[in-house]
Amino acid sequence: MTLNETKGEGSIQISVEGQVDTVTAPELQQAILTAFQKTKELVLDLQGVGYMSSAGLRALLLGQKTASSKGGKMTVINVQPVVMQVFNMSGFAKVLNIE
Repeated sequence: MTLNETKGEGSIQISVEGQVDTVTAPELQQAILTAFQKTKELVLDLQGVGYMSSAGLRALLLGQKTASSKGGKMTVINVQPVVMQVFNMSGFAKVLNIE
């Protein structure tokens, strides 16, 4: 998995490429938490993610809870159909802010 962070005006975007699984999810989780130490608005671009395990879902849930606790916002963009299917089946499509 590769993470690329881009700072925008008042927000940070993290582009994720590769599989988000038990091995890589802790790295994503840490990147999300670190980003929320710098900003209140985070955009996660999942264009390059073709697989997400429950560990990845847990990292996103922690990000969503962190955003809420800080009065911020986490937006997930460019979700691939196979990952969107996981979000729908797990109920995460209702929890996450997906564009």
